[in-house]
Amino acid sequence: MARRALITGITGQDGSYLAELLLDKGYEVIGMVRRSSTVNYQRIAHIQDRVSIVTGDLLDQVSMIEILRTYRPDEVYNLAAQSFVQTSFSQPVLTGETTALGVTRILDAIRLVDGDIRFYQASSSEMFGQAQEVPQNERTPLHPRSPYGVAKVYGHWITVNYRESYGLHATSGILFNHESPRRGMEFVTRKITHGAARIKLGLADELALGNLDAERDWGYAADYVEAMWAMLQQDEPSDYVIGTGQTHSVRALCEFAFQCVGLDYRNHVVTDERFMRPAEVDLLVADSSKAAAAFGWRPKTSFAELVALMVDADLALLQDSPRS
Repeated sequence: MARRALITGITGQDGSYLAELLLDKGYEVIGMVRRSSTVNYQRIAHIQDRVSIVTGDLLDQVSMIEILRTYRPDEVYNLAAQSFVQTSFSQPVLTGETTALGVTRILDAIRLVDGDIRFYQASSSEMFGQAQEVPQNERTPLHPRSPYGVAKVYGHWITVNYRESYGLHATSGILFNHESPRRGMEFVTRKITHGAARIKLGLADELALGNLDAERDWGYAADYVEAMWAMLQQDEPSDYVIGTGQTHSVRALCEFAFQCVGLDYRNHVVTDERFMRPAEVDLLVADSSKAAAAFGWRPKTSFAELVALMVDADLALLQDSPRS
């Protein structure tokens, strides 16, 4: 009998790649979405007929219990969250309700319905924030620098707590920045690749960004969902840092993206104070040696390949719909 997985946030970047991976492995996939007039199924349109979409909400524990009782998944991947750092400064309470307390609601639903369900929590490198050491591993102290980072710390520790208190197979993947052509337009990587494509096609002349010197450890989302799945196949639950171990600045990302379309970013990129964070994080770079030792995970896609992939996808998207 096919294994069954529930993915919250299935319409997001990671949810869509994870759903593809699980379908390829023969899983039956259930995707949870909020009941909303603006649900965007674009990222999963090509597989929508192969997944079961159910409505539920991280703010409503009863809906979580009902979904678990009805579908009886073997694995639950919690990828739903208010996931944009900048928005968390203007909507800190909503971010806390979904990104922090939402995790508790799912874990408690699992405890009540079926303690054998394996649970994956999407933790984040933003939890390290003002990093106490470089690179960061599973033992690095946490010092978040945004309401989003703080909420993720809560979600992370409540996962550990339910694992230790109730014996749940509950694991946190501490994923560093991971991007793709399916990344939301509000994220700086997609903003840059889409901006470079727009300027190349004559649809714009300028791209406004925040701190060009910020450095991040950027990888490819399709590589990272393989780590999520591998974590839940381990005999014992644990926490794992996932990243490339290399950093690049926003400036370097601009330089490479514009090179891909034969342009010099210095002629088009301007800095705008509106896009600066109230508190910037320090140098975030992953030490993924624990994951490499436990289940052989390593990134497959280089930074250069990732940026080229995104620029090419944005060029194709814009040429198909030039007014976007």
